[in-house]
Amino acid sequence: MATMKKTVARTARMPKADVIEMFTRLRELNPHPRTELEYSSPFELLVAVTLSAQATDVGVNKATRKLFPVANTPQAILALGEDGLKKYIATIGLYNAKAKNVIAACAMLVEQHGGEVPRDRAALEALPGVGRKTANVVLNTAFGEPVMAVDTHIFRVSNRTGLAPGKDVRAVEDLLVKVIPAEFLLDAHHWLILHGRYVCKARKPDCPQCVIRDLCRFKEKTAA
Repeated sequence: MATMKKTVARTARMPKADVIEMFTRLRELNPHPRTELEYSSPFELLVAVTLSAQATDVGVNKATRKLFPVANTPQAILALGEDGLKKYIATIGLYNAKAKNVIAACAMLVEQHGGEVPRDRAALEALPGVGRKTANVVLNTAFGEPVMAVDTHIFRVSNRTGLAPGKDVRAVEDLLVKVIPAEFLLDAHHWLILHGRYVCKARKPDCPQCVIRDLCRFKEKTAA
């Protein structure tokens, strides 16, 4: 997931009725959205999200399909050691730094949390390599918390559509939590990231195939 640049929000805000309609349509299109990262436990998700920084989910999944059958607990990854871990994730960008962070995080999980992933933002953010976005992904996806993790796709969709215009990631996150109705908030992260990844793409959004085209405030919609 690439680092987001700050932008000046110029798009008009989407009215509440249109926000409800937007998520109603996204839910109809995909009633049970899921992350594309492959995992079977909160710890596996934590590792996968940590590895996904400035990398694709496809690339992370290729690596973790080999790693997790061998080591999918903090104790098992610690037993691999940093060099052993690198052998499994060497195809992922920034793998040296990521291996160092994952090993350090595993040590903290064992020493401070009994080897379990904490269901607490502050405790998660205290782990090496885990920032607010990663913590939000784990809280939302693994523990069902109604929080919003804003990545490049969600930042772009929120600003383009007028759903939650903001000049930086935190401004967008705070506004999304405020404007998205409670009934949609748990799954909103997945709907928005998938919409940004496959429809509202960075270079050429696929506006003709967009189910919320008529609700979107983006002035430079693409033609068929």
